[in-house]
Amino acid sequence: MGKKQVMLPASEVDLTAVKYIPENIQEPGLAVVGLEEDGKPEKRVELALKCLPEYDPSSNWSGDSTASFRYWNIRDYAYAYRSKFTTPSMVAERFISAIEEFNNKKPPAPLLISFDPDEVRKQAAASTQRFEQGNPLSILDGIFMSIKDDIDCYPHPSKGATTWMHEVREVKKDAISVSRLRSCGAILVVKANMHELGMGTTGNNANYGTTRNPHDPDRYTGGSSSGPAAIVASGLCSAALGTDGGGSIRIPSSLCGVVGLKLTYGQTDMEG
Repeated sequence: MGKKQVMLPASEVDLTAVKYIPENIQEPGLAVVGLEEDGKPEKRVELALKCLPEYDPSSNWSGDSTASFRYWNIRDYAYAYRSKFTTPSMVAERFISAIEEFNNKKPPAPLLISFDPDEVRKQAAASTQRFEQGNPLSILDGIFMSIKDDIDCYPHPSKGATTWMHEVREVKKDAISVSRLRSCGAILVVKANMHELGMGTTGNNANYGTTRNPHDPDRYTGGSSSGPAAIVASGLCSAALGTDGGGSIRIPSSLCGVVGLKLTYGQTDMEG
């Protein structure tokens, strides 16, 4: 096995020792698969997997509960659930505990604007039952994901990180993107923090508190999708849903050291 690379907090990096090494980056030669917009979400996810490089989650599984922290991606969780190493309900309890810890940090580091532990437990229990019965809905079943606060996730209000938007606009149903995640079994941990109304690139928010960069609490996450980027960078969620009109996914993902994808405008339904 090759040497594993570990991302260090900014305070531990010796910038004088950092050298740029030019690389000849080649295209990975991945398959291109057409996804019909009206296709079943579960089928679309299955086809999308074929575009990813081959990956064996079992090669990273040690079973040692004392092992050092490591980011789990979607395929890691899918493998662990199907191998009965853990369950969505077990992960839910760890997640809830971690969110409470973040909320109690000094200074505060709020990742979520709206959060209901009982709802998370309910979703996780339903997912756990599907795995026990051998009927997971998709590879996203049991995967914890947050939803940016400007995307509708019923019955939670969409505030856009303001103190008033939910009073003038009622959420009556899930956004199309959210409903598709639900149908795939994703566990929605609810509304992630953001720069108010998406009108900024720092993630600073005077209404609910500013989400801080998990790698260095004294630094910004970038914005406006600050909460989604930070919750993935912290290792609490394998993925999150954000929005991007002028860099609002790409900026915070870059500053937090995670992958951020802005879809081509109009490629997927943006209702909600």
